[in-house]
Amino acid sequence: MAALLVASLVPASRSVAAPPPIATTPVLTSLSSPVLLTSAKDGTDRLFVIEQGGVIKVAQPASSTTTTFLDITPRVLSGGERGLLGLTFHPNYEDNGRFFVNYTRQTDGATVVSEFAVSSDPNAADVNSEQILLVVPQPFANHNGGMIEFGPDGRLYIGIGDGGSANDPGNRAQNPTVLLGKILTIDIDGLSQAPEIFALGLRNPWRFSFDRGDGRLLVGDVGQGSREEIDVVMQGKNYGWRVFEGSMCTNNDPLLCGDTSPYTFPIAEYAHGGGRCSVTGGYAYRGNTGAMPDGTYVFGDYCTGEIFVIDGGPVVALDTGMLVSSFGEDETGEIYVVDHQGSVHKIVQGTPAPTPPCQPPNGALSGPLNGLGLGPVADLLCSLGL
Repeated sequence: MAALLVASLVPASRSVAAPPPIATTPVLTSLSSPVLLTSAKDGTDRLFVIEQGGVIKVAQPASSTTTTFLDITPRVLSGGERGLLGLTFHPNYEDNGRFFVNYTRQTDGATVVSEFAVSSDPNAADVNSEQILLVVPQPFANHNGGMIEFGPDGRLYIGIGDGGSANDPGNRAQNPTVLLGKILTIDIDGLSQAPEIFALGLRNPWRFSFDRGDGRLLVGDVGQGSREEIDVVMQGKNYGWRVFEGSMCTNNDPLLCGDTSPYTFPIAEYAHGGGRCSVTGGYAYRGNTGAMPDGTYVFGDYCTGEIFVIDGGPVVALDTGMLVSSFGEDETGEIYVVDHQGSVHKIVQGTPAPTPPCQPPNGALSGPLNGLGLGPVADLLCSLGL
């Protein structure tokens, strides 16, 4: 596979010398094109899974079966990069029963962000309770974005792609007067609820998350033909597309590549090659089972099924063979992998690789010297790295 590349790196909360040994274990199966897993953070430990066609499923704690929480299939235009793409629950969901979805509208392909309410049955939503908050017309069928999540500030954050086609033909991601190619934010509990542009210069921010430990917004922005990237997104910053793809000048606007000062570059990026094609943003691990070192950021590639961690650059921690459409967190911070082929798997601690036998450097104290009884000395020197 092609070599992995890194642009710059924000200091991690814990550096690891090698990828943590991880494995996955199946949790849910027999799903239809799942694209997200999340929780309501309401103390029930339930898992909610989006099916791209327009259904939200709910699984009770420790259950491997699901029931339907919401079905809005008639309202959703699904296929390719379209569908029911995002779900998040209000920070006070336990008290107010409000949750939010992001979907592609059946009639015209526009992106819709709307609010629903739970019914009297805690495991079923009121399908007639929809209140539309935002409609963003989409000029093409791809690059819809779709992720929505509440930040530590209590505001709703929304990932919107550049509108599609190739090379952002309308230069929308760099245009501060349009909503495409942006991370948006809405004060859901405020008076106006008007969307504001939080950051610009994104191509297709497919999945993002807020680190439970330090609050950083970590975004997986899908590249075009060369680079996939992970960004730490901050208010008011410009992440480069369509001038840059990752840290590489695209030559769409070559005169703008000479001055990099307006742009914020990825904390990590990797090249296409070996089947890699589309980054899926993930989560910083903050669970309590020790599946990974605390703060380890895990993400993946949709096409190869590889799961990466960042340690001075992207490092492959596990090759799954899944179509990694998303990652997800449960209430305790454990991380899950969503396989677009129909299943959800939990990331668990793997078996460490065996320690290779120590070899003295440059053959020191090897061969005949060991025959003189100096083998233990060689072992001692080797263990000390001498």
